[in-house]
Amino acid sequence: MRRLAFVISILALGLAATTAARADYAVVMFKDGHCRAWNEVGNPMQPGWKYHWVHLKSWDFAMSKKHYAMTHHWCKSFH
Repeated sequence: MRRLAFVISILALGLAATTAARADYAVVMFKDGHCRAWNEVGNPMQPGWKYHWVHLKSWDFAMSKKHYAMTHHWCKSFH
């Protein structure tokens, strides 16, 4: 019985360790109207920014949302 409990606990730890880390991304617009995809770890240093979209699951999805906002003239390109 102890071996069974040990095996189950090892399997549970293994499954918990293999879950993917979650990284959240956002699209932010700065005061001058430029948009950027942003990692939500820290806030932008420039004052006067606001979120367009938050909690996006991947960098590619955040970039596609940024291009969507630029296509609809909600913001300008950062370059």
